[in-house]
Amino acid sequence: MLALKILGGIIGVVLLLWAVLYITRGSFLKEPFERVATAQLQRKVEVGGDFQLYFAPFNVRFLAEDMSIANPPWARDDQLFNATLIDARIATLTLFSDEWRFNWLRVVDGRAALEWSNDGLRNTWTMGDPNRKGKALDLPRIRRALLAGTVLRYTSPPVQLAAEVRIDTVRASNTRFENDIRFSGGGTLRGDAFTLRGGLLSPNETVQGGRNQLALQARSGKTSLEVTGTLPGATEIEGADLRVVATGPNLSRLFDFLGIAIPETRRYRITSHLTKQSDEWRFTGLRGRFGDSDLAGRLTISLPQDRLLLDADLSSQVLDILDVGPFIGYDPDRLEARGAAGTVEREGGVPRVLPDAPLRTEALRNFDAKVKYAVRRVRAESFPASNIAMDLTLDRSLLTLSPLTFDMSGGSLSSDIEINARQEPVKTTYDVRLSPTPMGRLLASWGVEQSGTTGVLKARAQMTGYGNTVRKSLASSTGRLAVILPKGKMWTRNTELSELDIGTFVQKMFEKKLKEPVQINCGLIAFTVRDGIATADPILIDTRKNVMLGTGRFSFRDERLDLAFRADSKKFSLFSGQSPIGIGGHFVEPKLDVISGELLARAGAGFGLAAAASPIAGIIAFVDIGDAKATDCRPVLAGARAAAQRTTKGEPRDDVNDGKSAKR
Repeated sequence: MLALKILGGIIGVVLLLWAVLYITRGSFLKEPFERVATAQLQRKVEVGGDFQLYFAPFNVRFLAEDMSIANPPWARDDQLFNATLIDARIATLTLFSDEWRFNWLRVVDGRAALEWSNDGLRNTWTMGDPNRKGKALDLPRIRRALLAGTVLRYTSPPVQLAAEVRIDTVRASNTRFENDIRFSGGGTLRGDAFTLRGGLLSPNETVQGGRNQLALQARSGKTSLEVTGTLPGATEIEGADLRVVATGPNLSRLFDFLGIAIPETRRYRITSHLTKQSDEWRFTGLRGRFGDSDLAGRLTISLPQDRLLLDADLSSQVLDILDVGPFIGYDPDRLEARGAAGTVEREGGVPRVLPDAPLRTEALRNFDAKVKYAVRRVRAESFPASNIAMDLTLDRSLLTLSPLTFDMSGGSLSSDIEINARQEPVKTTYDVRLSPTPMGRLLASWGVEQSGTTGVLKARAQMTGYGNTVRKSLASSTGRLAVILPKGKMWTRNTELSELDIGTFVQKMFEKKLKEPVQINCGLIAFTVRDGIATADPILIDTRKNVMLGTGRFSFRDERLDLAFRADSKKFSLFSGQSPIGIGGHFVEPKLDVISGELLARAGAGFGLAAAASPIAGIIAFVDIGDAKATDCRPVLAGARAAAQRTTKGEPRDDVNDGKSAKR
């Protein structure tokens, strides 16, 4: 009995409170509301006109005239929000949760100024402690709305975004819908202007379970984004059924809106379904093209622990080699206009091919990423790659490509690349490995007949460089590059000309034995890299008849080539040029110098002997006595440096470069 009396008393008090609020419309709560709201939000909250707060009958009715909420002192605008009139009905039970639901909202002449601080750490809509880290914008759920003359401004200095949108409500012509919320506006993103417009058809109260129909179009130059579909409520994205179509010249410009830095691309068209589940924005059934390549998969954008995370699983059946260019820093517009020639720039008349587009380190700090990308086939004339698999991870400015693998001419290339943008300058470590690959198939992919070639090669590159572009990183790099050739056979024409053993080559040509294999015992083409200068350390190839040696260097700094190759015969040979072949010029424009100064000197000596004695005497200048020292293949196959190379008798070789960088 006592319990029933207590329960009855509580119900009576509630009913009395409800009646008092309903009769008075809660107007006496105006000052307490301003005081409590100001204390809770730590922002000045004022209501200049009429104020109402009561139950009507089950929703909470809130009405305020000339209401304003102040901005923090650092903001450009004095007011976060102000409006001539706010009239809302709020679902009562949602007031006890973190997410209120507005069943009805009317705003007249509203102004909202949403702004991020210059350092990207604070924003104007995260209330309470002014030093509290800014949270992502999360709009309350609004079932129906009537907005008149409302303007929304959004500013984000970190991503150089400024936008202003005007929102108005008009009567819809469709009888199933009561209101049509129209919005239009524009702004700038990284200096580029954009516009947006659209509408939201809101169902009237007689349509149970009606869904809001959304149509949005945004455009910046040639970049266009269209979003169509249905929403559960005017601002409810959860469970939305939307379709997204994006087109433009560069996909990275679209992601700039989200503060996400992705590699630049050539022109693209992408379609996808879009929905929101919990804190995840899910793009599923994604399909489209960028440049001359296809793309499919899924993409999820979320905010775990209030940090933006991009999670994607993407694939291409065919990836055009030109579309790889923007990923490593080549200008997509130049590639679009000039094809492969767009990879070359001239600086003071010197051709440069290494890309120099800077890594956007500031943007990388704004988000994390986990991306898987697979490619079945690469479309390229001289790059025989297929079955590419890449795992990309970005963790607070530490970017890793590990593993990055692909098949190539019967072998496979695997690499682990780490780009550390947590420090200045950016540090990049490279570890690239080529498994044993048949030389015949590799040569065939480059247009060289492979008949008679059975040898293989394997390679590894390990380097560390500093700088925020590929060019700067390699220009400061230190490390080692090595290509190892185990025992095998190679078609004669592929080796004889490079050896310049004219007597043997002519003999085989007349005997029609051009395709007779030449035995390679072992070979090593290695460079030690110091401060961007790669010096031969060593270049040494031992064949059945010759020892091929190389000296010189190439530079990542100015892309200059300065190499020389010669062949010393193990056997006596007539008419052997036995002089170096020079390779000069630059990476993109190499020059072959077969007629070297040494060969001209021999020719001069030969002509002199012929004139002084007899034509037979002139031959003496071109005789190779065959004193080349055979090679111990063990240090060669181990990829050892020049100082560790030995002859078959165990003696140190004195005919290989010592690996020291020459002064430039």
